[in-house]
Amino acid sequence: MRDGSGRWVWAAAGGLVVAVGTAYFLLPLEGLGKDRSRLGWPLFALCLGLLAALLLRQVRYVVLEKPHTRPGVMIPLLMCLAVLVFSAGYYALAQRPGQFTGLSTRVDALYFTVVTLATVGYGDITPSGQEARLVAVAQILYTFIFLTAAATALSRRLHAVVAARDRRTPPS
Repeated sequence: MRDGSGRWVWAAAGGLVVAVGTAYFLLPLEGLGKDRSRLGWPLFALCLGLLAALLLRQVRYVVLEKPHTRPGVMIPLLMCLAVLVFSAGYYALAQRPGQFTGLSTRVDALYFTVVTLATVGYGDITPSGQEARLVAVAQILYTFIFLTAAATALSRRLHAVVAARDRRTPPS
């Protein structure tokens, strides 16, 4: 990482988060909830499946201690993308009458996703329709399985990096 390639990787990851975040606010997601729900659900499942596979790949790299990988960059990036996919799904679903109470904007959807992820549940936005409740359950299970495994692997990797750095540092 001292050769400057680490900065490039972090810049690229940050740029990707900004690009996807911008796309989240600009893409016409409204149509996926009302008019094109048959397109929206497979797209939602495909995105989550792809992110799950990529997260599990990073977890595998950490467990196998595979050299020249960057789970410290990739895992947080993939976790952010998962949040945005769930937010987009909630926003599209909120376009259908009776699915949500209190969710009308993309910021509301992002807020609800983070509140659900953090298991805070303020109660100001509630899934009232069956589909909305199923997606909320899916998010909770996704968090338990994939995001928790990824966060645990990231923690393990950071612990190993710090321990290795401590072993290399000569005593003062």
